[in-house]
Parts: sequence; C-alpha cells; structure tokens
Amino acid sequence: MATRVAQTRKLAGLTQQQLAIKADVSIGLVRSVEQRRVPATPAFLGAVSKALRVSVTELTGQPYAPIPGQDSEVHAAIAALRSELAAYDLDNSAISAVRPLSQIATEVDNVGKCRRAASFHRLAQVLPSLLGEVRAAVHRLSGRDRDRALTLLCELYYSAHSLAHKLGYTDLAALAIDRLTWAAGGSDDQLWIATGQFHRAALLTSGGDWSAALQFLERCRSSIEPRLGLGQRSDLIAWGGLHLQSGLAASRSGKRDLANAHLTEARQSALRVGNDNDPILSFGPTNVGIWAVALAVEGMDYAEALDRARVLVIPAGTPKERVGHHFIDLSRAYLVHGDRGRALDALQTARSVAPSQTRYNPMVHETVRALARAEARRGNTVHDFAVWCGVTRNL
Repeated sequence: MATRVAQTRKLAGLTQQQLAIKADVSIGLVRSVEQRRVPATPAFLGAVSKALRVSVTELTGQPYAPIPGQDSEVHAAIAALRSELAAYDLDNSAISAVRPLSQIATEVDNVGKCRRAASFHRLAQVLPSLLGEVRAAVHRLSGRDRDRALTLLCELYYSAHSLAHKLGYTDLAALAIDRLTWAAGGSDDQLWIATGQFHRAALLTSGGDWSAALQFLERCRSSIEPRLGLGQRSDLIAWGGLHLQSGLAASRSGKRDLANAHLTEARQSALRVGNDNDPILSFGPTNVGIWAVALAVEGMDYAEALDRARVLVIPAGTPKERVGHHFIDLSRAYLVHGDRGRALDALQTARSVAPSQTRYNPMVHETVRALARAEARRGNTVHDFAVWCGVTRNL
C-alpha cells in the first residue's frame, strides 16, 4: 500500500504536504505510511482516497490474485454474480419451473449459515444458480408469495455482497447492496431495509465521507425511533446496528466521544435483544463487544482496544465471520502496542477460524508486512504466513 499511496499522490501532482492538507491528516502520518514505518489504517486510506479521488481498492491493490486451487474457483464465481446482479429486474428464461418456496427457503437458509461461517467456497458454488431461481420466482409470483421471494432474495444479495466485499471486489459489493435495497423495499421487511442502510453507510465510511455517513444514519434511525417503545426485536436490532455503524464513522473521523455514545446506545439495545441469534446482522451483546474492540482500533485507541478485548468472552457458536474479524482487529492493536508475538498469534487464530476471509483482508496484508519487516531485523520470520496470504513482495 505504501508504494501505491506514493505513486498515486505523485500522479496527482501533489507533495506529501499537499496531500496531508487535502486529506486532513498529518504530514508525519503520510511520510510514515509511504516509508513503511507504520501500516495504513482504513481511516487513513479512506481520507487519502477521497483526497486523491480514487477508490480505496486502487490503494490496497484489491482484488488480490487468488491462490491456485479452490480460491481460484471462488474468484471465478464473480463473473456469474455480476451477470445475476445486472439481470435483477428481468425474469430468468433459463428456469422452466420454480420450485416451491418452502424448498428454496431451506437452501437460502443454508446460504445464510455459510455467510456467517465465512464459507466462501460454498457461497461461490451455490449463489449464482440460486439467485437465478429466486429471481425467476420474484417475477412470476404475486402477493405474499412474491413478498416471500423478495425476502429470500435479500439474503442472497447480502451473501453476494459478503463474498464480493471480502474478496476485494468492492464495486460488485456496492451493486449487491443496491439490489438488496431494492428487494427489501419491495418486501417491506424493516430489518432488511435497515441492513441495506447499514451497508450503504459503510460504503460512505470506507470512502472517507464520514459526515455523510453520520447524517444518513441519523435519518435512518429517525424512522425507527417512534416504534422503539413497542419493543419489537427487529426494530431493536436495526436501531442498535445502525448505532454501531455510526460509531465506526465517528471513530474513523477521530470523534471518540461520539463513537462511545453510539456504542452505549447499541449496547443498551443489545441488552434488550438478549442474545446474538439474529441471522442477519448477528446483533446482540457478543457482537457489540466485538464491535467495541473494533471501534477502539479504528479510533487508534489501541490500549483501550486491548482493555476491552481482555474482558470480552466470545461463546461457542458465534459466527466465524465475526470471530475472524475480531482477531484481525486484535492483531492490529497488538502490533501498534509493540507485541508482535501476540499480533501474529491473533492472525493465526483468525486464519484458523475464517481462512479465506483472513487471506484477502487488506489490514491482514498490512499487518503481515509490518511483522515481516520487524522480524527480519530480529532474525525471526513470518514468511510462511506471508506466503499463505500472498504477501511475498514489497515487505
């Protein structure tokens, strides 16, 4: 990333000082990132990409080349998903007859389980064909059956987003959220509508437009607030989830107090929800605890992140996607704190829990590069891990 940031800055005709001013970051940080003395953070990448008018993936180099074998098959599914998402408002002439929705629903439920388990290979195998069949169902059914088909389509679009996002195909991930928003609006499912809003705000946040994300999320919550007194579980999950996303935007913009205020709101909602059994946002006390660590990391308060992690208990059955993400965040905190051994241990845990998710995460690549540079001086090595996740050059 350091090389890409420097090259893109130079192509834009900017000095380090000019980029720092445009991105509202310190010149010391720009220099440190370009000289590979500190890893680039998502907040830094968002701010710099916005200032340079490029996508974050142009700075991270995503999507990364697949590792030969099963991962190549996963990436090969992307083309089929692009076609499916483009054809969302058309019937599927390749489907002669749609199976009963009850039968399809069982398979869609399994897709959701694969998404939460970060099972990329299974998602790549089943998503394109299942999307095509449910798309046909939406265009051939009416009334409640059509609403049900649209709800099923929401899960499939969400899973397509998860796969594309984690593999680094951010343009496709954004398109999947557009399709999810369309399907959720057609079904009038409030939790799926909120899920679309959650990820639309995430797109704004990742691109460095934190103020717009906060404004948008505030507007979204205003439509839920009048119903909170009714205590409906879906409203509590939506309310809490949108506060977590606001916390992320606040953390990346350096507003720690605001981030903590949103975290408090989310925690209160989680206590009312009572568990993490929500199959969509996985919202509940455990996930809020995972987010608490993440928000401290994103706000570069690494000591606080480690303090929060020490008291976090992650029970068995927590979605692997969330557990893997937690250990990736924890590794970043350990790295900055100077505990390189624990940073690598955290990455190894993330790898064992959610291997494909870990392999293609840009923050993992940044952490591995930093570890490799540091350990080369100490005579130790993270070479095997670097090779495994494709980080073999520009260490």
